Amino acid sequence: MKAKVAFLHGPRDLRLQEVEIPKLKPDQVLVKVGACGICGSDVECFEGLSAEGRYDLGPYSPGHEWGGEIVEIGSGVRTLKPGYKVTGDCVMRCGVCANCRDGLMPSACLNMREAGFRPDSPGGMGEYMVIEEPYVHRIPDTWSFEDGGWVETFSIGVFGIWGNGGFIDATDIALIMGAGPIGISAAMVARTSGARTIMIEPIPNRRERALKYGAEAVVDPTDRLVEQIEELTDGRMGTVLVECSGNDAAIAALFDIAGHSARVRLLGHSIGRKIPIEIGKTLWKTLEITGSGGTRNFAQRTIRFMDRIRDTYNFAALNTHHYPLEQIHEAFDVAAHDKENAFKVMLTFD
Repeated sequence: MKAKVAFLHGPRDLRLQEVEIPKLKPDQVLVKVGACGICGSDVECFEGLSAEGRYDLGPYSPGHEWGGEIVEIGSGVRTLKPGYKVTGDCVMRCGVCANCRDGLMPSACLNMREAGFRPDSPGGMGEYMVIEEPYVHRIPDTWSFEDGGWVETFSIGVFGIWGNGGFIDATDIALIMGAGPIGISAAMVARTSGARTIMIEPIPNRRERALKYGAEAVVDPTDRLVEQIEELTDGRMGTVLVECSGNDAAIAALFDIAGHSARVRLLGHSIGRKIPIEIGKTLWKTLEITGSGGTRNFAQRTIRFMDRIRDTYNFAALNTHHYPLEQIHEAFDVAAHDKENAFKVMLTFD
C-alpha cells in the first residue's frame, strides 16, 4: 500500500512524496493519521535554525503532535488493537542501555530517538505512520484526532510542573512565562491544582487567550515586570515559576521575580546560547531549579488529566488554523510567519 508522506530533506526543502508503506515488524503498529500539529520546533528545523531535526542522516517525516487510528498491528503487539484511537511519545528511549536501566530521563538514553525528527523514527505528517508499541498510547474514543495531537504538548506542561519530584498546590503562586502552547498547557495544570496562576506574555492576543485557559491575571513583561508581580502577589513573588518561552530576557527575569524557596521549572528551549543571569540570587533565595527535556511515564497521566478538564477548557478552540496535507507548505509558512495569530496550526487528513 502506498501513502502520501512529507519528508524534510534539508532547510526549506519539504517534499510530499508517495511511498510504499513498509511491512510491519512484530512490535510495530500502522496508524492512519487523523491530525498532526506543527510545533515551533518543526518550524525551526524547517528553517534550518535547529539541529534537532536530523536530515543530515537522511530525509525524515516530521510531526510529533499527532492523533490517529490503528489499522494494523504486528504479530507481537499485545496491548493495542485495530480501531483504537491513539497518540504517541516524541522522545523514544530504548529501555535497555545503561542510562535507561539506571532510571534516567529518556533524554539520557544512549540510543534515544525522537519521533518526527529522524529518518529511523517517522512522525505524523503523512497519511500513515509506523511506530513501535511501547511509544503508542490509547486516547478515549470520544476525543477528536486533534485532541490526540495535543497530548504531547500538554504532557510537557504536566511533567514540567509535576515531573522529577515537582509539585504544586493551592498555596502556591504560579508564574507562567510564555503563553504559547506549552505555557497555556502549564497554566491549565497550575490552575487546576488551585494555585494562583499568573501568565507573563508580551503579545496582547496571547494574554487574552491565557485568561480563558487558566490564568487569573496576565502581565506584559515589557512594562515594569518586577513591580507588577510584587503588586499581584503582595510582595511574595512566585513560588512556582515555569519558563516556557526559551527567551533570553524571560530566563534572566526568573531570578528577579522568584520568591524565596521557589521552584523554578525550565521548559523553554535555549540550548546553544549563553544567557547572562544573576545566578547569585539562587543562593540567597534558596531556589530549586529543574530542567525538563522530554517526559517519562507521563503520557497516560496526561491523557487522564486532559479528559478530566475537557468540560472546563475548549481544546478545539486552541487550533487556530487547519490545512490538508496537500497544503503543508502554506501551513508551515503561516506557522512560521504569523505567530501572533497562528496559535496551533493543524494538518488534517480525510
